[in-house]
Amino acid sequence: MTSDRRNPERDTERAVRERYSAAAREREATLCCPVDYDPQYLAVIPQEVLDRDYGCGDPSRYVREGDVVLDLGSGAGKICFIAAQIAGPKGAVIGVDLNEDMLRLARASAPAVAEALGYANVEFRRARIQDLALDLDALDEWLAEHPVRGGADLAAFEEASERLRRTSALVADASVDLVVSNCVLNLVQESDRHQLVEEIFRVVKVGGRIAISDIVSDEAVPEKLKANAELWSGCVSGAFQEAELLRAFEEAGFRGIAIDKWEAEPFAVVEGIEFRSVTITANKADAGPSRDGNQALIYRGPWKAVEDEDGNRFVRGERTAVSAEFFRSLSGTPYADDFVPIRPRDSVPEAEQPRFQGVGPRGPRETKGAGYRATRKPGGSGCC
Repeated sequence: MTSDRRNPERDTERAVRERYSAAAREREATLCCPVDYDPQYLAVIPQEVLDRDYGCGDPSRYVREGDVVLDLGSGAGKICFIAAQIAGPKGAVIGVDLNEDMLRLARASAPAVAEALGYANVEFRRARIQDLALDLDALDEWLAEHPVRGGADLAAFEEASERLRRTSALVADASVDLVVSNCVLNLVQESDRHQLVEEIFRVVKVGGRIAISDIVSDEAVPEKLKANAELWSGCVSGAFQEAELLRAFEEAGFRGIAIDKWEAEPFAVVEGIEFRSVTITANKADAGPSRDGNQALIYRGPWKAVEDEDGNRFVRGERTAVSAEFFRSLSGTPYADDFVPIRPRDSVPEAEQPRFQGVGPRGPRETKGAGYRATRKPGGSGCC
């Protein structure tokens, strides 16, 4: 009797590697969705990079001047080269990819882009995006001097891998302002996806953001489709189910999670399951001790009330006490249009702020001060 030793995950990994290596050499139109990029950023990018762009969105739209940007699955480098122009000479862009053929094309194109811009702020690194601490180029250098020939060598290899992660992380903790990715997360095996999202959370700074463009499914994908290596490598059967993608980032600790773009027209339909492009955004809030700066927020509406990921409820029109850290977060992007920030009449120095006791109603006298008795005639800059 013979047993079937085929490993579906190994088959799909090999299919992804081979398909994208071929796509680095010759364009494959079926690997991408039509995306309109700002043409002003395309002029300095070599045509062979533009021809080998495989994505489903434009996460570069979320880059800000001075950002440190990490592009997961950077491929030929198009998003990195666009981000480099927006981030500017004070910013930096790191592209991470596993495919050596794609990396070769991106690295070869970087000097021409730098010369056209007048500055070099992009570098490309080799790693699995679910293991952003392990520098695979550095690991290959170690392997060249310490080949694995047996069990003892394998143990040494594993120790060296862990040492590299610990002492020379490819992407350091809390070092990135913005993580972007363009149609790549769906290529990662399901068994590695928890680690993938945890790694993204690890490298983002407090107050940092993510902008992820990817393919999602409207229904759960059955196992027979997941085992189809061609569908998986084509960014179809490996898609996150749309609600599961959001839930994964919420469970990792991200906040302010939003579907910023949702394509009505599916990228593909297989056995009635629709696969479409979405772009989600989120940020990493401060998880340190909460302090009370005597601030409040008023939810503007239009809903009667909203609830955040931690179960805090904000009722339309009511002043709600929040921590100083939460106030900073909810007063800025992406919440600025949703809340009216109420600052105390007399600010409380950070060193004097007591521990925050919890979200709840906050009366006007708390922020104005119990002794506030000013009187002012109608008129002035406060008139509508």
